[in-house]
Formats: sequence, C-alpha cells, structure tokens
Amino acid sequence: MTAYPLLTTEAAPRESVTADDLFTPPPVVTQIGNTPLLELKQVRSGLHPAVRVFAKAEWSNPGGSVKDRAGWYMIRQAIIDGRLSGDRRILDATSGNTGIALAMIGAALGIGVTLCIPANASAERKRILAAYHAEVILTDALGSTDSAQATARQLSLKYPDRYCYLNQYANPANVRAHMLTTGPEIWRQTDGKVTHFVAGLGTTGTFTGVGRYLKARAPQVRVFSFQPDGPLHGLEGLKHLPTVHVPEIYDAALLDGNLEVSTEDAYLMMKRLVREEGLFVGVSAAAATVAALRLAATLESGLVVTIHCDTGARYLSLPVWDS
Repeated sequence: MTAYPLLTTEAAPRESVTADDLFTPPPVVTQIGNTPLLELKQVRSGLHPAVRVFAKAEWSNPGGSVKDRAGWYMIRQAIIDGRLSGDRRILDATSGNTGIALAMIGAALGIGVTLCIPANASAERKRILAAYHAEVILTDALGSTDSAQATARQLSLKYPDRYCYLNQYANPANVRAHMLTTGPEIWRQTDGKVTHFVAGLGTTGTFTGVGRYLKARAPQVRVFSFQPDGPLHGLEGLKHLPTVHVPEIYDAALLDGNLEVSTEDAYLMMKRLVREEGLFVGVSAAAATVAALRLAATLESGLVVTIHCDTGARYLSLPVWDS
C-alpha cells in the first residue's frame, strides 16, 4: 500500500494518508452533496400552472458552494494518481468558490493550498481564504480567470515539484463529480420527472456533468446554459464564452439552448429571492433563477431545475445591498 505524506501550510508533517483512506474521508467531506431541491413559488408569477421551477441548494454544502463537489473529486483523484504526494501543494486558478472548497479540504487533510484569483473577487471570499490559511496570488482583474489560469500554469511549469496543478477548467474529475453526484440527486429528487436543466457557464463542470447524466437517463431532457450578456459584467464565477478561453471540459454537444443574463437583472433577483423566498443566495444563483424563469415562461408544462451555487453572505460588500 503506497502512502502519500501530506503537509500543512506551515510544512509541519502529519500522519500519511493513503489512497485506501480516501474511502473513509475526513468528516467535513462526508457532508458534501445530497443538498435539498427547493421549489421556487413566490418569484414564478406569470408561469403556466403546469410548470414548476426548482433550485438545488448548493449553498448547504460545508464549504458553502457547489464547488465542494468538484474540489473533493479533483483532490481525491490527484492523490490516487500519485500527483499530490510528498510536500506538493494544491495549486489552482479560481474566481473564489473552488478555491474555498480546496482550502477547506486541504485544511482537513493537512495539504498546503495556493490559489491564483482575480483581484476583483469579493472581499468576503478573500477573507474566507485567509481564514483557511490558503496562499492567495492576486491576478489582473480585467483578465478575469483567464489571467489567473495563466499565472497558475506558469507556476506549475516553473516549480513542478512544488505544486500539483489541478486545473479545474480541464480536469475530468470536475465533470465526474457532477455525473456521479449532482445529476443522480436531481433525478432522484424529481422522481425522474425533470424536463429541463439550466446551468451557468463557469468552469462548465456542472453543466457538462449534470447534462451528460440526465441525457443518458432520459434523452428527452432539455439542457440549457446561461452566461453573462457581455464581456464586462459583475457575475462572479461566470464566463462570457465568446470573449474568453473556453474550458476544455465544456461539451457543447449537450446544449439545447443558451440564455443571457445581465448583471442588473441578477442583482434585482438577489433582492427578490431573499425578500420573497427567504433565500439569501449569491449573484450566480440569482442569475440562474432569472434564466430558469425565462425558460419556464416559454413552457406550457414541465419541471425546470437550476443550481443555486452559493450563499449571498459572500457578496455583502456589493453595492446592491446599500439601498
């Protein structure tokens, strides 16, 4: 049995962790997934009575976002493959949520974490990462996550023995996490009655993984994406694909349609969700709701599911809450 010694961010050794140990993961990891599926009833005005809209409450994951799923699967696979061994640190580029997931799991396993993150990421995300004692390298805000990816790639090439670069935008484990957990949960929670799935495009792991699972179970399920309505936007974690590097894991063959959401519409929906549904969610979750409701408005029957990616507590510094 091969052992992979894992180190803390202070480089103080802990007991070795083996691939076999991954099947009895640290307690925090056992709380990832099996999130509630909540019906949206107050913001659905104007929809046909035979149309229902649900949101997967991914903010209930221990790290507060959907990215906990991919974070664990990528780390787990890296250890099994022997890439995350010795004193190597986890390295990735992130807009924030994946970084928090990696920092949380890294802390539980005693692995150091280095993250390249755009300088305009929310102050709350930066403070959470500091609390987990992750090393944060701020990159050009205008370059978004593309600049963060370039920085992470350079570090991994320059110091191959220091870092294990997970590269969530090209990592098959990102997709696999959603094929094996999120997709089956949605199918089970809707009793197989889901007709439409709507997901934002960031790393595209959720869109691709859930889309593949649902279409494999029921080819008639329609899979829609949504993205910001332009290259300059305030929807953290989401990509305007025509103007950025398209993630390698993106599977356009799954696409039945694409919707665009403005930052302003997402901000307004943030307020509506907290005041009308009691759901305090983040910007991308609000944008997902806007997209899901727009799609639902075109239907005469159906069950639409989208993803509430994270909690609104990570966006309290946004000016939307000043009024």
